[in-house]
Order: sequence, then structure tokens, then C-alpha cells
Amino acid sequence: MTRRSARARPDRTAARARPEGRARFRAGPVLRASGRLVARASGRLRRVAGQAGSASVSTSDPAARPLPPRRPAGSRLARPRFGTGPGLPVLAIAALMVVIVAMLGVEQVTGMSLLPDRLSAGLRPPPKKFPVLPASPPTSLAIEKIDLRAPVHDVGIAPDGTIAVPDAARAQEAGWYDQGPTPGQYGPAVIVGHVDTTSGPAVFHQLRELRDGDQIEVTRTDHSVAVFEVNSVEKFDKGRLPVNEVYGDFSRPSLRLITCGGQWVGGETGYSDNVVVFASLVKARGGG
Repeated sequence: MTRRSARARPDRTAARARPEGRARFRAGPVLRASGRLVARASGRLRRVAGQAGSASVSTSDPAARPLPPRRPAGSRLARPRFGTGPGLPVLAIAALMVVIVAMLGVEQVTGMSLLPDRLSAGLRPPPKKFPVLPASPPTSLAIEKIDLRAPVHDVGIAPDGTIAVPDAARAQEAGWYDQGPTPGQYGPAVIVGHVDTTSGPAVFHQLRELRDGDQIEVTRTDHSVAVFEVNSVEKFDKGRLPVNEVYGDFSRPSLRLITCGGQWVGGETGYSDNVVVFASLVKARGGG
């Protein structure tokens, strides 16, 4: 909403899609140098090699000629040979480990996930520890970096199917989307607010000034305080909001603060963009 408008109208902070369902969790076996790994080494190597292109790792030439077939054990030419090499199983394991180490290195540098989950379980460093809180709606929001302290009330779904925003008369309050997780539960808790109104700046006027590492404190009905750390601040065209990225991550407790930004285009759109703060739960205090 802007002061250039003739009358107070909430800005459209919500995405034009509802949050999607919860993601599934999968866990895979830890890689072990054992007889079972030797038996399955060739198959695993093929699966990992299929992704090697994205990590700039060379793979073997698929057009190479196959090895000649073995002769039957009773053949006069079948003789044991010693000291000629490590053998195919050992070479397969060695090649597999080289590819895995290379991909882990690329993941550390780029942050991209290259290894299949079933193969990489137990190889990647564990994620940063975080608490998980029981359900409890938020009552207030505090962000020291931008000197923000504001009440939070529930909002639902607007008639047009988007996430509703607080009434213009409550522009200095934020609205928690009550169809999603509460702050501290697994998944993204969504809190929306106006950037401004005809009377001046509103609750999320300075939201775009947040940076990675800034902290957001959400006080909940059970008197506990969920402390989130900002991961990033993004700006998206309202017509191309990445719904999965904003609403679809249920891997840990997280928070999304959403308001308007970009240029004023008027009409039902208001501002052209949504400003979205992505934050993750890092600790909690109080409660009970």
C-alpha cells in the first residue's frame, strides 16, 4: 500500500498459491567398506556416475569395448594369476570413492546437493542443531536490527484465495497465516504485514534492510520465545513467486516474513514485488 493511494488499501503481500503439502523425509544406509558394499559397488558407481557431469567429474567412455569373457574353470588356459593388479571389485570401490569425494568437495564449495540421498547418508556433515517446538500461535514479533516490536494476530485466506493481510486499521501489526505451522514447528511459519499505507510507513517498512545472521524473536501463546536467524532476504515478482521455495520446505522449523516491495503499479496489485525474509529456528527460551 502506498501514500499515493486515494484510500487505505492493504498491499498484496501474499503469494497467489497456497502452501503445499509437507515434504517426505528419507534416510539411507551409511556407506561401509564391507563385503556387501563390494557386491553392490558396480551398481552404486553407475548411479553416482550418472550425476558426475554436473560436478565436472569425468566418467568412463560408454563406447569402450567390454572385457573378453572368462573361460570355464576347467579350461587348460585358466590359471591363477598373482600380482597383476587389484581386481575389478577393488577398482570399482576406489573409483566410487574418488567420485564421492569429488562431489562432496563440490557440495562444500557450491552448496548444491549432488549425491543421491541413499548413497550420501552419513557422509555429509550433520546439519546445525535446532530445537523443535510444540504448536503455539505467535503473539508478538521483535527484530532488534530494525527496532521493530509489533503484535501478531491470526489471518486466514482472502476471498481471492491468497493469504489475507491485516486490515489497514491494523497496519502496525503483523498477521500470522493460521493455516500453516506455528513458529517453531517443522515447516515454514508465515507472517505477513504492510509496508506502508496512506498515513505513512507500516509494520514491515524496513524489512528489506535485514541481512544474513540478523535475529528475529517471536513470542508465542505459551510464553516461549522462538529465535530465528535470517538466511536471506529475497524479492520476487508477485506473478512469479516460487511457491515451493517459500512454502514447501518442511526439513526444519523456519520462518517467512512477507511484505510488498518494488515499484508501485497501482490497481489490485499495488507494489510489483513481494519481499520475503527466509529465516531458520536456532534456539528457544522460556515457555511452560
